[in-house]
Amino acid sequence: MGIGQAHGVSMRRIVFLLSLLYAFSSLVLSQRVSIGAELLMQSYLDSLKGKRVGVICNHTSVLPNGVHIVDTLLHSGIKVTMLFAPEHGIRGTISAGTKVANQTDSATGLPIYSLYGGTRKPTEEMLQQIDILVFDMQDVGARFYTYASTMAYVMEAAAENGKKFIVLDRPNPINGNDIEGPVLDLRLISFIGLFPIPVRHGLTLGELAKMVVGEGYINPSNVDLMVVPMQGWKRSMWYDDTGLPWVSPSPNMKSLSTATVYPGTCLFEATNITEARGTTKPFEYIGAPGLNNERLALKLNAMGLPGVRFEPVEFTPKVDSIAAPDPKFKNKKCSGVFVHVKNRKTFKPVLTGLMILEMVRGMYPRKFQLKQGLFDHYIGDTSVGEKLLKGEIGKNILDPFKTELREYDRLRAKYFLY
Repeated sequence: MGIGQAHGVSMRRIVFLLSLLYAFSSLVLSQRVSIGAELLMQSYLDSLKGKRVGVICNHTSVLPNGVHIVDTLLHSGIKVTMLFAPEHGIRGTISAGTKVANQTDSATGLPIYSLYGGTRKPTEEMLQQIDILVFDMQDVGARFYTYASTMAYVMEAAAENGKKFIVLDRPNPINGNDIEGPVLDLRLISFIGLFPIPVRHGLTLGELAKMVVGEGYINPSNVDLMVVPMQGWKRSMWYDDTGLPWVSPSPNMKSLSTATVYPGTCLFEATNITEARGTTKPFEYIGAPGLNNERLALKLNAMGLPGVRFEPVEFTPKVDSIAAPDPKFKNKKCSGVFVHVKNRKTFKPVLTGLMILEMVRGMYPRKFQLKQGLFDHYIGDTSVGEKLLKGEIGKNILDPFKTELREYDRLRAKYFLY
């Protein structure tokens, strides 16, 4: 074969490979998950026409083109009469636990009623100018994340006042298969846990809404509910499989990596150990001033917990007016570990969080402090905290909850949309 022929064959191979790459890229793009908000605009908009619409939303309530659902509805001629704000506010700029005030939306001039302040359920007076309520927010897949509670309270108000309630579904970012942790003991019901579901619940909010109605978890439960499902989402998908841009659901939920560890490391909020608010890796870093991070990492790695490696780190929590207005150990150098997830398919966040807690308590039994009441509400059970304080936690700590977890798994399957 001559040089010219060889060159021609080589070029044809390059063109062929580029064509394959283009075809593959096009296929990936075409398989992007379509969220409920998109399907609403494409197929269900007539259900809103001529109606007065209230929208429960925040900064995550955007379509993949970056346009907010409220702006999209208004542009389409839908009469939006008011907005409702959850924890962190409409713009997601209010720190965790801080009350949200009623205000006027500067972009649209619409009134915003807070559902994380003086009231957590819309009043009859608020709903007088509304025919339909539309809920559109991104959840993170953990029971104690408060957007699900806000949804439930508005559903209850909708039932009481005869209003239709529409959920625009979005992905569970940490997949819809895996579940973990105790199913909530109903004696521990609070705003960070309203339903008998485990810490990592494995549902989308649309599916949870269907379960809330189907199982009578709210009173009255006869909600005129409509869930607009996604297209293309599969239960095995993590958020980075969806083709959708990540929008931080709250100031410290900075990435999918944060959401992956959050069901376990959020438990540290009930201790005097910092979960690293005020750093670049909240919930991925765990530590305190003077903690022997080398020893802690060594002991944790020796346990062989699935899918995770612990790396010694040092960090200094800084004040951030939005993400960390008053972080633990403000401006103090902390030593701790980076919870580095190596295999998210086998990683057990709740078990991992509990084992870090136990290891730190064992190393510093006199310094470690647990706000047991708050911890019980987070984990959803009273026995775990008692065992932690007695030094009785081992890798089998969640085994007693396997039966109820299996029962929950069977129950939730009734409400699967995907």
